[in-house]
Amino acid sequence: MTTEARYFVGIDVGTGSARAGVFNADGHMLASAKRDIAIFHETGNIVEQSGNNIWNAICASVREAVEASGVLPSSVAGIGVDATCSLVVVGANGKPLAVGPSEDPERNIIVWMDHRAAEQARRITHNGHDVLRYVGGTISPEMETPKLLWLKENRPETFDAAEHFFDLADYITWRASGSLARSSCTVTCKWTYLAYERRWDPTYFRAIGLDALADEGFARIGTEVVSPGTRIGGLMEEAADQLGLPAGTAVGSGLIDAHAGGVGTVGALGTPEENMAYVFGTSSCTMTTTQSPAFVPGVWGPYFDAMVPGFWLNEGGQSAAGAAIDRLVSLHPASGEASKRAAELGLSFLSYLSHLAIGQSALASDAIGLADGVHVVPEFLGNRAPFADADTRAVIAGLGMDQSEASLVALYVGGLSGIGYGLRQIIEIQEKHGAPIKRIVISGGAGQDNLVRQILADTSGVPVVVTEAKEPVLLGSAILASMAAGHFPDLTAAMSKMTRAAATFEPNDSVRQVHEKRFAVFVNLQAIARSPEARHSAT
Repeated sequence: MTTEARYFVGIDVGTGSARAGVFNADGHMLASAKRDIAIFHETGNIVEQSGNNIWNAICASVREAVEASGVLPSSVAGIGVDATCSLVVVGANGKPLAVGPSEDPERNIIVWMDHRAAEQARRITHNGHDVLRYVGGTISPEMETPKLLWLKENRPETFDAAEHFFDLADYITWRASGSLARSSCTVTCKWTYLAYERRWDPTYFRAIGLDALADEGFARIGTEVVSPGTRIGGLMEEAADQLGLPAGTAVGSGLIDAHAGGVGTVGALGTPEENMAYVFGTSSCTMTTTQSPAFVPGVWGPYFDAMVPGFWLNEGGQSAAGAAIDRLVSLHPASGEASKRAAELGLSFLSYLSHLAIGQSALASDAIGLADGVHVVPEFLGNRAPFADADTRAVIAGLGMDQSEASLVALYVGGLSGIGYGLRQIIEIQEKHGAPIKRIVISGGAGQDNLVRQILADTSGVPVVVTEAKEPVLLGSAILASMAAGHFPDLTAAMSKMTRAAATFEPNDSVRQVHEKRFAVFVNLQAIARSPEARHSAT
């Protein structure tokens, strides 16, 4: 067992699982572990989870990862946390409260992707309060104030009984340390906290119908707000026993999961301001760091102190990215048999499709030729950026009667190119408004495939950089742990020491004209989908 060095545990809670990784001070991961977490889909747009279920999954993952690492628990100097931007509702004595029609108090989390508050979001946007300047002018139903307003209007007994409303990362650090401190990442990005002024705006909450929170002095949503990685306390006895770590182990203020991917990548090459973090998972998030605020229509932010302390952040992305590709290929008649063949070869379904695409092409860039005539706008859950339009939907054009595996591959490649064109739109509008970038630094499970990386470089026209870390989101949380433990003087120093670039995928000039033509088609199809005539019944 190793005792002579200091180690850090990163905890990542995604949509479908909780993970833990043990890292040394150079950013190398010694071991990791994972537990699935429950997710409950109701009719309509309701998606819920359980705080207790997630906490138990975290504890099991941490214990397994530490044991597998060969590190003594006493040599773990700190833990850091990231999680999806989901709303957790807690009542008296920490008891969970039901947030939906199931009436099950264990289901006390409204998941980030839950769009039950779409109508509340539209009303808040229509109100036009000045704080909306910092979310691209449009509030999203994925943010927390529309969800809180939905609770007040539809489940007033839950709203009134709640002692605390947490973003999921802050809930986890509270379970670990007992501290009610909120991260400036979570409350600035998802709750309209004005970090650059260190205050909530009570006029906003009163204007939208959440007077109670303002009247209470915001005690239920956080009165102590600190930068990510700030030590907010040590592990409490009960939490320490559950996690298998010593009581008093440093706990750092957390991050939203995508932002942890940013912390785990943007310091790998050049400066953070030159790099766009692109976290390609179930959804995708783009994070661009600037020294001065950049107001970009349809892009969230500028947020101060939300990822790299002392800098501003613009956050875009796609509400469905990896999930959109999964959904797209599942629609094809050949998907069942292809999935079986993938399993026989020991490959994931999408890795198998990438393998087929590359096998039919001289170079990864040439795979776009397989999608000739097939065009996809993969906005199954709306457009998060740059249009901030939750009601638009996906478009698939160019399908014939072919039900072969080759047709499935064409649909897959077409979907990936659609993801890339959406990324290009975000990059271009940010540059026009003062947030240019030199490169994309990719992370996330859906971004681990070389075909995906090359297509993103070709479609966006920007180099895509891959870091050495196999789990950059976990690394981002471990960097927070190192900060909480006092191992580095600031986050920039920690990122510089613990992150490194491994490979760069340059845009291929030979397919530039192909993508220019396809991008024009993408824009036209997207405009049709967003037209009043094409709107789905929600509007």
